[in-house]
Amino acid sequence: MSTTMFTPQQTQAPMPQPPRVISTKDASYLKDALSWELLAFKKLHFFAQQATDPQVKQALEKAGQMHQRHYQKLLSHLQVNNAQAMAAIPQTQAQQQQQQMQ
Repeated sequence: MSTTMFTPQQTQAPMPQPPRVISTKDASYLKDALSWELLAFKKLHFFAQQATDPQVKQALEKAGQMHQRHYQKLLSHLQVNNAQAMAAIPQTQAQQQQQQMQ
């Protein structure tokens, strides 16, 4: 009897652009990621200020700047008018009827 190992493979390519609408779950993930990036930036900035070796200081500053760029990029994804984006998405007939009843 032979055993076959299952190796998961990534079948989806990364999204080239973020979705037009951010779900509550997506917003929660982005909020967490923002917190992590900000914390990493603050820690690296603090350690860079404490470093006496110029090479270490430069490496810490470079890593901190990377986290700052990531923070800014994530923040830009949150600057979406979600209500306007949701209105632009085509709705099914059932969804339209449900809105009319409200």
